[in-house]
Formats: sequence, C-alpha cells, structure tokens
Amino acid sequence: MAKPRKPKNEETKVENSGAVVRHQKLCLSIDMEKHQIYGYTELEIAVPDIGIVGLHAENLGIESVLVDGEPTEFEYYPHNHQNVENEKRWRSMVSSPSSAADAAAAVYISALERELVPNLLINCCKPFKGLTDQIEQMNLENKLDSSAEPKQNVKLVRIDYWVEKVEVGIHFDGNALHTDNQIRRARCWFPCIDDTTQRCCYDLEFTVSQNLIAVSAGSLLYQVLSKDDPPRKTYVYRLDVPVSAKWITLAVAPFEVLPDHHQSLMSHICLPANVSKIHNTVEFFHNAFSHYETYLDAKFPFGSYKQVFLAPEMAVSSSTFGAAMGIFSSQILYDEKVIDQAIDTSIKLSFALARQWFGVYITPELPNDEWLLDGLAGFLTDSFIKKFLGNNEARYRRYKANCAVCKADDSGATALSSSASCKDLYGTQCIGIFGKIRSCKSVAILQMLEKQMGSNFFRKILQNIISRAQGASPVRTLSTKEFRHFANKVGNLERPFLKEFFPRWVGTCGCPVLRMGFSYNKRKNIVELAVLRDCTVKPDSRTPVLSSNTDSENRDGDIGWPGMMSIRVHELDGMYDHPILPMAGDAWQLLEIQCHSKLAARRALKPKKGSKPDGCDDNGDAVAGLDMRSSMESPLSWIRADPEMEYLAEIHFNQPVQMWINQLEKDGDVVAQAQAIAALEALPHLSFNVVNTLNNFLSDSKAFWRVRIEAAYALANTASEETDWAGLLHLVKFYKSRRFDENIGLPRPNDFRDFSEYFVLEVIALRLFHMPLPWLELLTTKAQEKLSSLFYSF
Repeated sequence: MAKPRKPKNEETKVENSGAVVRHQKLCLSIDMEKHQIYGYTELEIAVPDIGIVGLHAENLGIESVLVDGEPTEFEYYPHNHQNVENEKRWRSMVSSPSSAADAAAAVYISALERELVPNLLINCCKPFKGLTDQIEQMNLENKLDSSAEPKQNVKLVRIDYWVEKVEVGIHFDGNALHTDNQIRRARCWFPCIDDTTQRCCYDLEFTVSQNLIAVSAGSLLYQVLSKDDPPRKTYVYRLDVPVSAKWITLAVAPFEVLPDHHQSLMSHICLPANVSKIHNTVEFFHNAFSHYETYLDAKFPFGSYKQVFLAPEMAVSSSTFGAAMGIFSSQILYDEKVIDQAIDTSIKLSFALARQWFGVYITPELPNDEWLLDGLAGFLTDSFIKKFLGNNEARYRRYKANCAVCKADDSGATALSSSASCKDLYGTQCIGIFGKIRSCKSVAILQMLEKQMGSNFFRKILQNIISRAQGASPVRTLSTKEFRHFANKVGNLERPFLKEFFPRWVGTCGCPVLRMGFSYNKRKNIVELAVLRDCTVKPDSRTPVLSSNTDSENRDGDIGWPGMMSIRVHELDGMYDHPILPMAGDAWQLLEIQCHSKLAARRALKPKKGSKPDGCDDNGDAVAGLDMRSSMESPLSWIRADPEMEYLAEIHFNQPVQMWINQLEKDGDVVAQAQAIAALEALPHLSFNVVNTLNNFLSDSKAFWRVRIEAAYALANTASEETDWAGLLHLVKFYKSRRFDENIGLPRPNDFRDFSEYFVLEVIALRLFHMPLPWLELLTTKAQEKLSSLFYSF
C-alpha cells in the first residue's frame, strides 16, 4: 500500500508522460450500505522510453500496482494534501481586504494547475531509485524532442484501489449511485489518463446487490449471479469505440428497464415511481433516432443507447452525457395530463442523442475545437426541431437564442476557438451560463455557413465527417481547420471568405450591432437607409483576443464582419430583397434602395364623425384612415433587415408605428411578428391602435402560439392610465371567453387537445393572477368597475 507523498517542490511536475492507453478494463464492487467502491483497473499502456507512466487519480486509496503481473514501485501525490500549503500561501498573500480577491484567485488557479498534472507515477520498466530525478530527466527529454513518437513498449498495468472519499465525480444517495464526469472527474472513481486527447476501448464489470441494476457505457454482454449469501450480480459491458475517460459513466439503483418498442438498440431506465411517466415521455424518441440516422446517412455508432432517469435530489445536473448513455433528472418526465414541458423535454433528450454523434463518437482534435462538436450537435438538434416540431418553433427558438448571444457576447470568454480563453478558463467555459451562450453561438455560426453554402452542401459535409469515422481507416477527430477545408471543398465556399469568416466569428468575441433608420425620397422614389455599425465588445477589450489568435493573419482589418446583409422592403405591390448592406465598412453609411411601386393618386379616407377608439374590439376599424394616409406618403408597408437570419447580429431598426403594425398583421414570419411586438411594446407612448393590434393578434388562433404569448405579455406590460388599462381588460376578456363556464361559474378544466390554446391561456392566467404588483389598486375607479364585472363573474 502506497503512502501519500509530498512533492519536494512545485517544479516537480510531469507535464506529459508520453504514455498512450491502448485499452482499459475496470472491475468494481459497490457496497451501497457502506458507500464504498473497491476493485481494480487494468490498462494496456504504450510506455515511453523513460519508463514512467503518469495517471490521474483523485481521492483514491491505491493498494498495489502490478506491471505485467509483477509488483512495481509507484508514488502517489493526493491533491488534497496541498490544502495546508494553500492556507500558508493565503495568509502570506492577504495583507488587506482589497487583496483577498487576488489571493483567492491565485490559490484557485494554482489548484487548477496542479489538477492538470498526473499524480499517480508508476515505474514500468526501470529500478525504483531516484524517481524524482527520472521525472526531471523525462521533462528535459520532452523539451529536447517534444515531437518524438513514443516507442510501442506495451505494458499491462494493474491497479488495485478503493474510493477513499466520496466527494465529487461519484455520488451516493440511499440505494442509488451515479457518476458525473463533466470536467476532470473520471479520475475521482478510477485511475486513468483523464484527458480528452486520450481515447481507448473499455471492458467494464460492476458487481452490485442482486436487487440493483448497474447501467454503464457500451453494450451489456451478460450478467452473472454469484453464489454468495446474499447473492450479488455482476454486469459486464464492452465499449468497442475508443472514447476518453470522461465519457465512462455509471448508474446503479433498483431501476425498471423499458425497452423501446420501435428501436431495439434503445432502452429507457428509471426508478419504479416514474414508470408511468417514462412511457409517455419517450414515445417520440424513436423519431429523433431515425431522423439522425437518415440525415447523416449512417447507422448509430454505438451498439446500444440507454437513457437513465434519476430522482431530482440525486442528480447533480439536469443531464450528464456518457458513451452510449445519458443520465437525466426525472423532473423532465411528464404524464399525459401534464404537457407543459413536453417540448423542452423532447429537445433536451434529442440534444443528448445528437451529442453521441458529435462529441462522444466524433471528438475534438484539440480543446480549441470543442465549440465545433457542440455546435454540430446543436445544429443536428435544430434539424429535428424543424422536422418534428415545425419550422415556426425552430425559427423562433433560433431568434431568441441569437438575441441572448448578442447580449452576452461581450468578453473573451465567448471567443470559441481562442487558445487564450480555453487555457485561462480550464474547461469551465463549457458549463454555466457561458457554456449555454457558447453553445448557442456555435450553432448560429454553423447556420450562417449553411445559409452561405446551402442546406444540401452542409448536410453532405456532416455525412462525410461520419463516413470517414466509420471507414476502414477511421478518423474520429475533427478540427476547426478540417471543417474549414470541408466548407471550401464540399460546400463550395471561397477561400477568401472562409479566411475572413473563421477568425472573425470563431477566433474572436463580439457580435455586430447595427442601428438603422430610413427616409423615403418621393421625388426619386428611393429609400435612403442610414446605418450605424458597432460591436457588442469594445475595440480595446477585443484586441488581446485578436492578437492571441494564430489564425488571424492576412486580414484586411478587424472592423466589421464578412458578408452582405439583405434588406427586405415590403411595398404596396410586392416584396423585394436587396442584398446591399455590407457587414464591414465605415461606422456610418448611407445606402439607397430603389422602390418598385409607384404611388397612385388616392383620396384619404376620413374617419367617421364621432368615432373615437376606446380600447374595445368594436372600434378596430377606426384606424383604417391612418393606414391609407401612410400609404399615400410612400409606397412602403414595412421594412426588415436580415429577414432570413443569415447573420448573428443585434439589429435596431427604426420605422413608423404604422409600419410595425403592418409587419405584425401581414408578415407571416414568426421572427417578424416577434420583432414587431417588441418594438410596439417599447414605444414610450401607446395608442389604442397599438393595444387593439396586439389584442387582435392574441385572438388569432392561426398565429404561432409562442408569438401570441409575446402579445399577451405586451398587453400586460403596456397597461396604463394612458390607455385606461385596456391591455388588462383585453386579457381578462380573452381568458373569460375561452375558459369560463357560465353554467357552473368556474373556469373549465384544461383542454389538452389544442396545445397552442392551452399554452396561451396558461400564460395569461399566470400573468393576471400572479403579477408582482397589486395592480388592481392602481386602476381608476372606472377600470376597477370594468375588471370587477369580469373577475367576479367567475
């Protein structure tokens, strides 16, 4: 048994032992009552010339190490032994309250640096004397010849160990256990080279109580029941696809297993209490499975796929990905009477399946390339959303995601392929809010490329990536440089465009901000469009990221982005696209757009005498004269910038209120409708015309339900004395007309047959009855009387 040893100094580090794991076997016995794990692992390792192999092991008790069946010497440096030194450093660095933050950051970064270094050093072929000296010699040799390939001196290393402290990486909860290998946590429950660049095949054996089921990566080969008293059961898995240690996962509990009736490769696993919900939740899942195989023109790369659902109090995160399996919180399960999370659950499970293709099976070549695999998985998920949930759902979600990215993309943390950001963030850039923003940005960038080359060419690129991974000489890694090459050769995109596109969008942070306004020149019949260019990141904060990017050479400049944005002009006699707005150029620019429609001499219709809008539906026609007068002044109905979302950009467009109303009423695109509602809601002074327009859109059952919800929120937010609280009156009237049962004097039960109507009414009820302010007290007496007559009729 090895005693933990303290390094002689901070410089004694093994940056890269040069060892390569060819195959790993893991055999563990799990005692749920004592919360103990013990067993051994066997690694076939190509040992470098120095003869020392460095592995990662955290909070493990190392009992013995054998090399080719013979005992060998090893040294183990637990990282938790550094706590005393950290306290000393902390005390020496903190001299005032203002220096505490800097000291904490220094200690934290130092801990992260040590975590990257292998701490289980095994002598594989040389006598054990002066092991520290051998380490220093190895570091010197690596510096002299860092590109040398290690000789294929393969040794079988066996490590008997137990889990000393269950803290992170593996979690017990009653009679359940599961692992969480997000960032450098595989080492917390088995010795390994916990590096994404190290990939190998695995044999896995887990022995548990007879009443428990062990679910792990790979395909289940067989189960063995022991003759012990009480008997125990061993589950044997094999993973034939090389993966890194982070994708080896394990879940143990008294599970119920539901085989998929449509696809024999899939199994859905949950605790007994959730069996009824899981039937309903996964009914759609075979569609996603089949869609991905069809879209990529390839069979699923693993022999099976398992979805495990744990109780919420057990799950560390809402989802954990592993090779050929995923672990989820059972909160995402739902029954047939509660459909609120049906869409979100479908998308979450579909994304986890897409990550099996891009992320687990196809892996990034370097940490700088992780954005690409994450983006490809998100892109594949979006293709599922578009096909099975509708184009409106896909476009609306992409629009909202782009808006979120533009608001948050303001620092180097969102530079996707920046060596500086990847190194400085130590892998944490893939979790938390920045992880979500980076993921959305990755998908948006890939969709921009798809718009440039066409959907068929982009699909062919993905098929080529999978095809070469499943070929005779498989290549299962992907780099940004390779993808750029595919975009040129397969996608037919020009080299100059790609040479500017990738450094600007992928290598740096920030999104373009375009502020636009226009005027109509009646004499020339043209639209004069003024554009102010800006960026979500200030130039001084963007410069360090640009300078650190090695792929930024030979660019004309760092101001602007490649490409040309389209301006869509809706005129009286049709719609016209004008791809005339360059994404790069001077900060201010004035463009001229020729109109096609010609004005005809029309007499303005005067509103009827005595007609005055009062916020009621009966007076909706009173604004017709306004629309006619605006059409006499110009042939423009409304104008949109980048209508097809070809660019990830924050666009602020200024046009008259009536044009926003026209856009909401006449443009069938959900993005155009959402933009119009946001613009109308933000108006400083609201008219009854705007309130009526929002109410009419809310009442339109043919409109997309998510945008109708936006209109409902806008009505609630725009309610004021200025409009006699008409927005709230409309919401109450709408809700009562569809949900109130006059016979019983109560709301009717939920009707799940019409999903869109259900979701709209649900939001209105929440908005009305759970508003944070006591808005009833703010109403005028007249408004209170109107609302009371509606409310109390319930």
